[in-house]
Amino acid sequence: MNEHYPFVNPPLPYAYDALEPYIDTQTMYIHHDRLLQRYVANLNAILSGYPELQNLSLEEMLRDPSKLPEPVRQGIINNGGGLYNHTIYFNGMTPSETRSEAQALYPVIIRYFGTVERFFDEFKAYALAVFGSGYAWLIVEPDGRLRIVMTPNQNTPVSNGLCVVAGIDVWEHAYFLKRFNDRAAYIEDWFHVVSWEAANERYVNCINGE
Repeated sequence: MNEHYPFVNPPLPYAYDALEPYIDTQTMYIHHDRLLQRYVANLNAILSGYPELQNLSLEEMLRDPSKLPEPVRQGIINNGGGLYNHTIYFNGMTPSETRSEAQALYPVIIRYFGTVERFFDEFKAYALAVFGSGYAWLIVEPDGRLRIVMTPNQNTPVSNGLCVVAGIDVWEHAYFLKRFNDRAAYIEDWFHVVSWEAANERYVNCINGE
């Protein structure tokens, strides 16, 4: 993803059908090419009238939304957050088995959650607890602790000073075509395609302050 305005919709790091049978091809097309593209277009339209914001990265804008001009603040939270969150979500999935590649992250998950199964259960509980639309995230707090949090709509943990390791989109558009309103089944599907390599890389960057 390019760092500054004008933003573009970053391509998927895999084919649209690569996550079958867990995430269906049609959902990937609609979710990435239409819904995410709309966030990108809306964000660029907002920023076109604010040259003082155009040299800021997406993360810089979202880190402290209170500093954004009031007339466009919520629009940037919604659309900039949509781009930021979806980029993490799409890049955080893979058709390949990568659990063995979470070399730095795995022992930390065990330290804070006891077992991988307990982590899955807790993450699923948080994802199910999101009321309406939003995300569940595995994050690193400023003191280095690993924790699971939820955010509504397109809000992002970055705005709360948290560093994201992995996240699941639980808006219904992420799963309705395949699972209808069965969010629990979709979460189970997502566990099959999590990119532990990507999560491990994000975790290492978090603890290194990158």
